[in-house]
Parts: sequence; C-alpha cells; structure tokens
Amino acid sequence: MKILISDPFYPEFEDQLRKYGEVTTEKSIYTEADIILIRSATKADKSYLKNAKSLKLIIRGGVGIDNIDIETAKLIGIQVRNTPSSSSISVAEMAMTLMLSLTNKVVKADTSMQNNKWLKKQLKRSELFGKTLGIIGYGRIGSEVAKRGVAFGMTILGYHYREIKSNYGKISTNLEEVLQKSDYLSLHLPLKEDTRDFLNSEVISMCRPNTILINTGRGETVDETAIANALKTGKLGGYASDVWSQYPPTDSPLISAPNVLMTPHLGASTKECMLRIGAEIIQTIEEFISRKY
Repeated sequence: MKILISDPFYPEFEDQLRKYGEVTTEKSIYTEADIILIRSATKADKSYLKNAKSLKLIIRGGVGIDNIDIETAKLIGIQVRNTPSSSSISVAEMAMTLMLSLTNKVVKADTSMQNNKWLKKQLKRSELFGKTLGIIGYGRIGSEVAKRGVAFGMTILGYHYREIKSNYGKISTNLEEVLQKSDYLSLHLPLKEDTRDFLNSEVISMCRPNTILINTGRGETVDETAIANALKTGKLGGYASDVWSQYPPTDSPLISAPNVLMTPHLGASTKECMLRIGAEIIQTIEEFISRKY
C-alpha cells in the first residue's frame, strides 16, 4: 500500500506511518497512492481525484474539508475523513489571542516601542471582563472558545443552526439576537454554499456599534469589502483574522482598513495540535486497514 503525505505535518510522522506501507512525500505519485494525507495546501478537486486511480482514502489533517470535492469522491468511491477533534484547543487559543491582542493594542504597543515611541496615553485598552461574547458556529472549537470566555468573566451567547445546550452560556438559533447583544463576535463557521459571505453588510447592520469581530473559521465566510467599509465607518470596532479568502491576502481591502489584526493561518500550527492530528490519522488508517479496504 502506498501512502502519500502531500502536505507538511511533523518530522516523525513519515517514520510512524511506515508500518502501514510505502510512504512518500513526492506529490507527483498521487496518481498511484492508495491513501493521501493532506492539510489545506493540497486541493483535491475533481481532476485531482479522477487522476488518482488507486486512491481509496483521503484524510484531511484538520477540520475543514472544503478543499476536497466531496461529490466526486463519493461518485468514485473514495473515502474522505478528517481529524475533527485535533485542532479545537489550538484554534480556540488563537481566537482568544486575537481577541486579547486587538483589545489591548498589543501589536501597536510593541511596534511603537520598537520605533522608540512611548504611547502610554494614546493607546487605550479595554477589558474582556463583563462583555458579551457571541460565538457564531457553536461546534467543538466554539465550545472551547466559550469555556475560555467564561474564564475571563464574559457572558456567552452562541449561534447554531439547530437547538443545542451548552454548559457555558445560552445557545440560540436566532442570529439577530446574538448579533444585537454581543460586544465580541467569534466566527467558527465551516465553508459551505450557505455560509459563503455569511457575514455580509446585511448581517453587519444588525450588530451593535463598535463590535469586535474575530475570525478563525474560514476566510470565505465573510465579505471582506463589507467588513472594511464597516471598520471605516465605525460600525465595527475591529477585525482580527487568521483566515483569508486568498493566501496570502495581497489584494484584500482589509489590508488598508483601520483596526485590523492579521495572522497567516496559524490556528492549528502548534506542536501539540500536529501530534493530535497525527494520532487521529493513524487511528483512521488502522480502522481502514482492519476493514480490509
């Protein structure tokens, strides 16, 4: 059995997989691989999957599988898996990092100090304590963010497409209610047809003035032009994002917008997260083999 590691994971991963078959990182052999392991860089579109004549299983190391043509995989008979539990903590910590950094002007403070400026009076902080955190997309990651928000003394409101319960706050199917009551919004939506540009000018109009928006979900779930305009008018108080509609976001209108904090998709880039991803992938491969693929 041939296993292709198409995107980088961690140094020991290749050796850990050798017990299951021949392992390679040479992307050109994807047409011969029985199992392909990807992250976000490899785009397993219709052409890719149809050319992968030997492919039986493709595993996305991470949560989102929008870079895999699910319909084509289903038609051909290729099994698609991901590692849904692996990145929850890392991404939740990233969301809180962005929230704290933007609110406390950390980047501006550091940059000013590096340039021998002392902006003690100019830079005004704000506490998370006592604020309301709205979580849009209340899944595994959203729940971890809620847990951390509670630790900071925040009130939690969650939006989910169906009724669910949480130990950390109220979860509602009424989006407008969450938008109107939240001081901070943390986005954790998967990319689907009905979530593309989900946060647009109409949705932003329902937010309370100076709402701080954090996005560690998917870049395509927001209308970047609408956000940039809302930042310029003061409707939104700030936007911090780890995800983008294109990588790198060289043409994004957010680059020149005020009160924006940008990071290069670092959410799952922790050693601990990568090890959990590897463990989930190995478990999936073992289950796959045991069913005598």
